[in-house]
Amino acid sequence: MSNKPATPVRRNTRQRALLEEELDRHDDFRTAQEIHQCMLSHGDTVSLATIYRSLTQMHEDGLVDQVRTESGEMAFRRCTDEGHHHHLVCRQCGAAEEIDAPEFEEWADELAAAYGFTGIDHNLEINGYCPDCSRSR
Repeated sequence: MSNKPATPVRRNTRQRALLEEELDRHDDFRTAQEIHQCMLSHGDTVSLATIYRSLTQMHEDGLVDQVRTESGEMAFRRCTDEGHHHHLVCRQCGAAEEIDAPEFEEWADELAAAYGFTGIDHNLEINGYCPDCSRSR
């Protein structure tokens, strides 16, 4: 399991509050650019650089989930499961399921120990087709 230090205290700026409101409006994964466009359409003026920086901090703090899209971009959504978890992500529609994988956690710890690694962290993202998209293929 991860040996990350305690979550640092972050300033709650107006821009961060606006970003959190935008993340709360949607359950799906979106890129920083998509989030930025939605915020602009609501009249919220937050720079794209601030959104990237805030999303990175929020991911580090466990407040948002992050997955890589088929095009290689990072996409984010508000974290719905507290604690360490992983994702099954649909290649076609982008739907994501949060999964608990204790067997993987044990294997990752054992693998790291076998190579003398400590203080490990990891992310597991399994890509495939959700049941709905599998039926339509």
